[in-house]
Amino acid sequence: MGRVYNFSAGPAVLPEEVLKEAAAEMLDYKGTGMSVMEMSHRSKAFETIIQEAESDLRELMNIPGNYKVLFLQGGAHLQFSMIPQNLMKNGVADYIITGQWAKKAFKEAQKYGKAVAVASSEDKTFSYIPDCSDLPIDDDADYVYICENNTIYGTKYKTLPDTKGKTLVADVSSCFLSEPVDVTRYGILYGGVQKNIGPAGVVIVIIREDLITEDVLPGTPTMCQYKIHADAESLYNTPPAYGIYICGKVFKWLKSRGGLAAMREYNEKKAKVLYDFLDESKLFKGTVVKEDRSLMNVPFVTGDADLDAKFIKEAAAAGFVNLKGHRSVGGMRASIYNAMPMEGVEKLVEFMKKFEEAHRA
Repeated sequence: MGRVYNFSAGPAVLPEEVLKEAAAEMLDYKGTGMSVMEMSHRSKAFETIIQEAESDLRELMNIPGNYKVLFLQGGAHLQFSMIPQNLMKNGVADYIITGQWAKKAFKEAQKYGKAVAVASSEDKTFSYIPDCSDLPIDDDADYVYICENNTIYGTKYKTLPDTKGKTLVADVSSCFLSEPVDVTRYGILYGGVQKNIGPAGVVIVIIREDLITEDVLPGTPTMCQYKIHADAESLYNTPPAYGIYICGKVFKWLKSRGGLAAMREYNEKKAKVLYDFLDESKLFKGTVVKEDRSLMNVPFVTGDADLDAKFIKEAAAAGFVNLKGHRSVGGMRASIYNAMPMEGVEKLVEFMKKFEEAHRA
């Protein structure tokens, strides 16, 4: 059926140019006579790939010299453990609960010390971001943790919390590289790349150097120590080499598109097309309070589970796939990451309009 419009929350749509480039290099990467998939991670060719990827990411995000960039494995879930294992010096951490992933990270941290939920939006099914301007931050807190963009619920922090001088740690998996960020506001920002950057299997951790020490919790596995990976330039063991190669291509694609300021502008325009329709629709409605809406993940419902199912089925038949909401919330969700073209969003809205005309009571 050719290419579909893939609204999956992750693994998600990748730029077509990147896929075509990777396809062209699949059997012979730059005269090496082999695929990057077959290449030693200790080879000169791969060394260049990972170094260029880091350099391009640093340029895109304007990452200061006192931050390390690590390409790791284990997804965001492993970071839920690594963060407390490496940072809980006082044994206390504050968590803001805005969805399933923040909740999972919070539960994991409780295994290692005193994790405190200082704010939550669970009372309204995570449909908003709580006020974080004056939180009861613990004097002994080693860090304050947030999930910046909540993939399942479609919320996004527009203002970072006031951590009262404590280190901010953020999971940015689903808003990574969607807009410019001030890296210096964070101690750690990290994300699985499978939503907005590359194939599943890579997690990128951007960490301030003073947080990388040998002073970790007793029993912390070698593979869970940031210092081990930082000292080895992400090559302590075999990294997810092919995934890093694709990420590097996406970084170059983003640079060619004008960088993160240009991406934010494009993403705002795309999201506006969908949100404007949802705001005027008599059938579909968005589930997030307006001021906290994500540019990346747009959940919506008809209010009728059977009609939702019919919409998802008919949309898939028309080439709009993976619109089913997360199993924990139901409804629909359109993830419109960087690589989703404007045309995909416009055509989805056209389809939604036709569906609404056919099913209006």
